[in-house]
Amino acid sequence: MKTLSILGSTGSIGCNVLDVVRSFPDLYRISGLSAGRNVKKLCEQVSEFGPELISVMDRETAAELRAVLPAKYKDRVRHGIEGSEEVAALPSADMTISAIVGAAGLLPTLAAIDAGKDIGLANKETLVMAGRLVMDRCRRQKVKLLPVDSEHSAIFQALDAGHRDDLSKIILTASGGPFREKTLQELHSVTPEQALAHPNWSMGRKISIDSASLMNKGLEVIEAKWLFDVSVDEIQVVVHPQSIVHSLVEFQDGSVIAQLGIPDMRIPIAYALSYPRRLPMSLPGLNLADCASLEFHDPDFNRFPALQLAFSAIEQGGVLPAVLNAANEIAVAAFLEGKIPFLEIAATVAKVMERVQDGSEESVTDILNADQQARRTATAVIEG
Repeated sequence: MKTLSILGSTGSIGCNVLDVVRSFPDLYRISGLSAGRNVKKLCEQVSEFGPELISVMDRETAAELRAVLPAKYKDRVRHGIEGSEEVAALPSADMTISAIVGAAGLLPTLAAIDAGKDIGLANKETLVMAGRLVMDRCRRQKVKLLPVDSEHSAIFQALDAGHRDDLSKIILTASGGPFREKTLQELHSVTPEQALAHPNWSMGRKISIDSASLMNKGLEVIEAKWLFDVSVDEIQVVVHPQSIVHSLVEFQDGSVIAQLGIPDMRIPIAYALSYPRRLPMSLPGLNLADCASLEFHDPDFNRFPALQLAFSAIEQGGVLPAVLNAANEIAVAAFLEGKIPFLEIAATVAKVMERVQDGSEESVTDILNADQQARRTATAVIEG
């Protein structure tokens, strides 16, 4: 039996992980759960899975949680970044699933790696912010880092078809989000409600907006660079509206290997949990005849400049990917609150990237300082 700690248990990925665990109770057990402020959902998870340690975002939420949990759980509740780190590094856990959204996932994921835990990585920001540092620690600790994102899981699987020395490039697919057919003029007036309505995937609010702007694909480009040890020139993005081909790899002989499947996050999650085996999932298979046609298009960098910003950040390196991520988090929150229009998300990020660049990508302190400076600068840009 494999024992799991989950960071971000009440989010979309966390709930899907627990759904897989629920389907295979003889294979998996939950030792720790870390969440934000969703006390109701977390209580339900604690009641069902009985973890030995629980963490929430802050002291106030911890007090609220203790007030409603059964007595036996009250002394198991922690809070803040230290609480998440404790859950991540639980001695009883064999594997930690990193599914916290955003920069908040970096330190707990590092704590899990330092404790020698294998990582199921859904928190792409960990590699965006500190890719070199994270991968170096994984090698030093002999930790497996298994991708949970559908695109990176697809690449991970497709790479098994050949030798790494024969790799020509990796091809990340993007659905294009809900705005892929809108003109630049139409994008000026789109609403948060429209941006949250992803045509293929059920995701959290922040990731849904990132998908609509293609920033999510940009972050995945940076993640792929570190995860698969490739240069930026070896990464291509194509828009694939049907979300059936989850990504592809091309080898030097011209062979292209793709991984296909229905758009359901439980499939890559299950593969990360069971690797190198596969679980008998009770999901509908892919019927190619029902797919009608599969389309592929080059992304439009003029309408979706966030993708180009991500390529620029990883090409320049240093702390700039962390700056990109932090500025985007602030800008997305501002868009969701109605403070800025959709196209100002990327415009804000671009301004912050010009102003915040100092620091080393090999220093956690420098990365976190750049993150905080970028957040302050983005707030100032938005407030005018």
